[in-house]
Amino acid sequence: MIVLGIETSTPETSVALGSEAGTIAAAVLASGRPQHEEVVPAVEQLLRWGEVLLSSVGGIAVGLGPGLFTGMRVGIAIGKTMAQVLGVPIIGISSLDLLAFRERNARRRICAAIDARRGEVFFAFYRPVPGGVARETGFEVGAPTRLASELEAAGDDILLVGDGAIRYRRALESAGTSIEFGSPSSAYPSAEALVELAVPRFQREEHDRLYDVTPIYVRKSDAEINWDRRQRTG
Repeated sequence: MIVLGIETSTPETSVALGSEAGTIAAAVLASGRPQHEEVVPAVEQLLRWGEVLLSSVGGIAVGLGPGLFTGMRVGIAIGKTMAQVLGVPIIGISSLDLLAFRERNARRRICAAIDARRGEVFFAFYRPVPGGVARETGFEVGAPTRLASELEAAGDDILLVGDGAIRYRRALESAGTSIEFGSPSSAYPSAEALVELAVPRFQREEHDRLYDVTPIYVRKSDAEINWDRRQRTG
């Protein structure tokens, strides 16, 4: 079964084609700024590289965030539209889960942290298990100082990964010497990891209902926050 993965929740947009045999083709569209308008052309290019017909795609996987509001909505909308047009199932997976999954061979707990802008990070804690990772907490958002407090309270050796960890490294290092930082090369959730996680779920027919595939909003958007402020001061 060939699966198309679309991950657009961070400034590094990526797409991938893969199956139970591994990755067929993958592309990273940008690092540092969103490239959502390039998703559909990139998918077309992947199909050419992999010599795969669009009609051969049997499932769509999308990253759900948390992350950049516009990016999440655009990627999910493209994925849902393609699933409807092709008449194939769809699966959504958290982008924090994707970050942690890339570090599944770690010998310590994992904290995935995505830059949430406005001086905050989205984060969740995981532990490695055979074949993957298990999420131990819900998805949270807070200042780096709050995450540093969570890390210090955990009292474990922790691998901290993601662009949020990189951006706020100095503040997070205050949590203690038991913190190890992941490589910048794996700082963003990847469409390849998305496909790798999704393929077994498709094989088990653990599909999501189309209307259940929605962005993971851990906090309000800037527009909602500004509206609330106007309401309070109006």
